[in-house]
Amino acid sequence: MTQETHSNLVDLDLDKIAGIFAELAVQAGAAIMQFYGTDAHAKAKPDQSPVCDADLAAETVILKGLKSALQQFPVVSEEAVAAGNRPSKTGTFILVDPLDGTREFLKKNGEFTVNLALIVDEAPRAGVVYAPAAARIWIAGETATTVSVSSGERLPPKEERQSLHVRRAPADGLVALASRSHCDAQTESFLAQLPVRERQSAGSSLKFCRIAEGAADVYPRFGRTMEWDTAAGDAVLRRAGGIVNDAGGRGPLRYGKFGGGLANGPFVAWGDPAAAAAYTGAKMA
Repeated sequence: MTQETHSNLVDLDLDKIAGIFAELAVQAGAAIMQFYGTDAHAKAKPDQSPVCDADLAAETVILKGLKSALQQFPVVSEEAVAAGNRPSKTGTFILVDPLDGTREFLKKNGEFTVNLALIVDEAPRAGVVYAPAAARIWIAGETATTVSVSSGERLPPKEERQSLHVRRAPADGLVALASRSHCDAQTESFLAQLPVRERQSAGSSLKFCRIAEGAADVYPRFGRTMEWDTAAGDAVLRRAGGIVNDAGGRGPLRYGKFGGGLANGPFVAWGDPAAAAAYTGAKMA
């Protein structure tokens, strides 16, 4: 960490930034839900991932709000990048996925989220995951909390929010999460080597939040993801005491990989860092 970056981090009010993210996510959720159950005019982007009117409406709300409230930070947002707004390298910036889980949105299964995260020195320092259909938000500032809030409504006060803490890996076996739309043979092989007693499927960044709540233990992902897909959930999980390791065993997942187009490599999210230390190196080699 450079002296300049360290100074910037010390000066940041992470709870305030997370609060701004939360307010914008709930507003974006209202924009998304206007299209839920309607013809949202879905189409394929060049990478064949879907985009629809809800993605664009949510991004408009978020970018306008960030420009007003946090204009000092560069913003990298999924649909803006897809439209050709290529980011330049920066040490501190905001990552936005206005609608994570567009496939789940189009399937109308409720498992989609709004994601915002602040990246400082290659790590997510604050973040918010909001699930509009479930009316639930997960907030990571100095600590991690969750609370119910309907889209477009005011955030409940801090004293009504529930603190989030990961759990120790259970002695009777792990609860593993897998992507609902992106499970693959490598994931199956990895999970087969762990003491898994139960598997669950979930869409979008909700998997990170379930681990942060102590409801699950491990989530491997070997397929391609982008930094805006993972940063907010990663922030929540880290603040709750968990960790997201890269597949090479080099440590926590890094952000700001501009030279690689902000694409992630394979990773595994863990609730219990001791379990991560016990299994990651041997099982992902």
